[in-house]
Amino acid sequence: MAGDLDTDPEISHFASLASFQNPEIAALNEQIFHSKNRTRLTSRRIQDIKEALKDELESFYEKFRFNVMVVENALSIPLNIPLGLAITEFITEHEISTIAHHHDFFWERQRFNSLAAIDYLRNSFPPVHPCIQHVVINSIAGDELSRRAGVSWTLIPNILDFKEKPPVIDSYSKDFREQIGIAEDSLVVLQPTRIVSRKGIEISIELVKRLEYPKTVLLITHEAGDEGFEYRERIEEYADFMGIEMKIIADRIAGTRKVLENGTKLYTLEDVYLHTDVVTYPSLYEGFGNTFIEAIYFRKPIIINRYPIFEADIEPKGFEVVKFNRYLTQQKIDEIHRLLDDKKQQEEMAEVNFMLGWRYFSYEFLTEKLEQLLMNIFGSKKIPPEKINKFKRT
Repeated sequence: MAGDLDTDPEISHFASLASFQNPEIAALNEQIFHSKNRTRLTSRRIQDIKEALKDELESFYEKFRFNVMVVENALSIPLNIPLGLAITEFITEHEISTIAHHHDFFWERQRFNSLAAIDYLRNSFPPVHPCIQHVVINSIAGDELSRRAGVSWTLIPNILDFKEKPPVIDSYSKDFREQIGIAEDSLVVLQPTRIVSRKGIEISIELVKRLEYPKTVLLITHEAGDEGFEYRERIEEYADFMGIEMKIIADRIAGTRKVLENGTKLYTLEDVYLHTDVVTYPSLYEGFGNTFIEAIYFRKPIIINRYPIFEADIEPKGFEVVKFNRYLTQQKIDEIHRLLDDKKQQEEMAEVNFMLGWRYFSYEFLTEKLEQLLMNIFGSKKIPPEKINKFKRT
């Protein structure tokens, strides 16, 4: 169930109010978190939308009769307060076993610090209930969750299917550089992130400048999103000031390949990785780091800032990357030059990282963790086949 779906209606339930981009939800967020003002009318509207979303949840439940519910971030970050309240009450009223998967908490973002929402935040972001098991994507967030809510948690980081080999450049994607306007002999430095200030894109711009390759382009794959567009203006001005070529290609990236009516080709993020020479990841803060997992899966060299979660949960596992602490030194620039000029070293590092990724961030690792969570619900015995057969895997 979601407010933005591209799945078969037979296996999903669309509820427009579940989307934080729904105009009514966006208006509530503007008033509560930007204006930081809550009137009686606003409170009543939140309750009305909450009840409408509970009706959607009841329809969802009637349609599929699930016996475990997994909630993805909707009980963590308050981008849709009525949805969080509705889910909390639904869990309580049905006493349904729930795995609450938390990616981002409200206390990690300054803009959610609003007295106009404090009662909602304490009630449902996240809620505390015996039916809920809490899953976090990093240990620092888990420790803070325990301190604030007094609950235990399970750590499940971001994962990819390392059992499947990465795709290769094919007939569709072979013209990517030409279509995007990149010379075949250019060094492509990829920052596959959104354009928000905590991503540290200024550092990537500085890196491209200091590498001093004859032809280098910095690719950014995503737009600014829900945190405004002022930072985009900032980095565009900075790239122009530094005299480097930077391309924001969000309008050429889609979930699936397609050709628009005007003949414009859209590529997937996988296609972009295949045409990349090096991935830069200078984030100041991350909940975990999808980019890191994707880069090791596609066997690309990584230049990474040692953000707190990397230090705590990723670095101890032994990945071979070029690391720096918040800023680049000439020593680091020289190290990057040596790596980019040594294909054999790149291949050796890629193999080490891929195998470590398979060990720590794979579907097999996820399966073990999910089994533990389901055993907490169903017990240590195997689930009866007749119960399993009620739910078709899709």
